[in-house]
Amino acid sequence: MTRILGLDPGERRIGVALSDPTGTIASPHAVIDRRSTDVADTVRAMCIEYDVHLIIVGLPTSLSGGEGPSAEAAREVGRIAAEASGVPVEFQDERFTTVTAEAALLEGGVRRAKRRDVRDKVAAAVILQSYLDRKEYQGDGTREPDDR
Repeated sequence: MTRILGLDPGERRIGVALSDPTGTIASPHAVIDRRSTDVADTVRAMCIEYDVHLIIVGLPTSLSGGEGPSAEAAREVGRIAAEASGVPVEFQDERFTTVTAEAALLEGGVRRAKRRDVRDKVAAAVILQSYLDRKEYQGDGTREPDDR
């Protein structure tokens, strides 16, 4: 079985999450610092190391569903990831994922400095888990929604 890689692109950092081999659970994995790391090389290496067969990129849209400059930047990250890895890329609506990640970290009692370090990869896990849950609910997974 292979994994799915989730990316939460930001201006300075890209949060990274990985699914388990069954494509059921997303876990925070890493943060790519865009100022000091080559995104293409890093994504390519992760895809090889973890046998990734699909990349999900968070797509920031407005409440009305429109796309602005941030969505354009996310689509560019998706293009870079696809070209570097040869792995297909899909986009997942990421509205409120950073807020959700921050709330989860606050609820878990994570201190402010530590939250800053992990927020992006937790947001990537929220995006990826949302994708996994949606695919399962649509019947693309191995279980029916009521089989939990």
